[in-house]
Amino acid sequence: MRKNSFKMIALVMGVLLMAGVLAGCGSSNSNEIKIGILSELTGGNATMGTSTANGIKMAIKEANAKGGVLGKQINAVVADNKSEPSESANAMTKLTTQDRVVAVTGVFSSSNAMAASNVAEANKIPFLAVGATNPKVTVDEKSGKVKDNTFRVCFIDPFQGTVGANFVLNTLKLQKAAILVDNSSDYSKGLSAFFKDAFTKGGGSILSEEAYLQKDQDFKTILTKVKAMNPEVIYVPGYYEEVGKIVKQARELDMNMPIIGGDGWDSPKLVEIATGANLNNTYFTNHYSVEDTNPVSQAFVAAYKKEYGQVPDALAVLGYDAANVLIDAIKRANSAEPAKIREALAATKDYPAISGSTTLNATHDAVKSAVIIEMKDGKQVFKATVKP
Repeated sequence: MRKNSFKMIALVMGVLLMAGVLAGCGSSNSNEIKIGILSELTGGNATMGTSTANGIKMAIKEANAKGGVLGKQINAVVADNKSEPSESANAMTKLTTQDRVVAVTGVFSSSNAMAASNVAEANKIPFLAVGATNPKVTVDEKSGKVKDNTFRVCFIDPFQGTVGANFVLNTLKLQKAAILVDNSSDYSKGLSAFFKDAFTKGGGSILSEEAYLQKDQDFKTILTKVKAMNPEVIYVPGYYEEVGKIVKQARELDMNMPIIGGDGWDSPKLVEIATGANLNNTYFTNHYSVEDTNPVSQAFVAAYKKEYGQVPDALAVLGYDAANVLIDAIKRANSAEPAKIREALAATKDYPAISGSTTLNATHDAVKSAVIIEMKDGKQVFKATVKP
């Protein structure tokens, strides 16, 4: 009798366990489509990550108000990578294996995107990065193979670095540069290398290359060394926290030459840290300018200001664009199956995004223009648009 009881208990437990496994394999709600939002919501890059997430949320809110996608509402599942690659991998693991999202978008830091991409590839879930510009995000560094499930809606650093170099050479007419690179950032190291390559090929010379690390506070030692080399311009392809301190301390050392950077500068915090006047005679390459007079762009700016009470930065725009590109892919796939979404993303062509017509090329990168932004008295001023 006891033996039979044990058999019955084991059988019941087995049935319950199998039921749990089967339940875990499907969506918890057939009337919704789960999309993951992975972003830098806390940590050193929180302002950019928050802007990214805000843009994505706004696009999803608008889509749901219009009836959703494929007759279903989009359920956005938000995860914070805390501005750290390891946390980015952990958050992507949770989104793909526990929350069971069908796709993920977000992330602007290249290092964080690469960590997230590894998990997305392992779980075969489409990942559409927002502002991660290092080439290694979508192409495996060791094999040179394009990653099946990883895409992005932004331009990449070979283009951005060339745009910056040509601006210095051809517009500012300067040929002697120094570079300050963040050695803890794949983004900074990559963008520095591409700038250097284009700058030297264009006839410029690099007088000094100095390294720093994220969270460094005092840059006067390396700035003093750079000042002694007497460069005409300084290139700082870093993120706003360190860039703001570098610019402020450079001006305190009477280093009044132009300082140039990349899209990692684009944060209101930059002005707070550097203080407005110190940023005069500085420029950076970016994905978008709120001074764009296109009516569609201006309508977006007005809607964003109404939703969040502030002017959108480029990451907010890219987040909004990424969400809409992903939603469009789901519509074209006529399916919420990850494999079919992936195929539709790969076929994205001429999508009318706010940041410019967006086509994803053979390496899953967006082909689109860049803009040059000048800082004047703490405000961003549109300088030029550069087409690919």
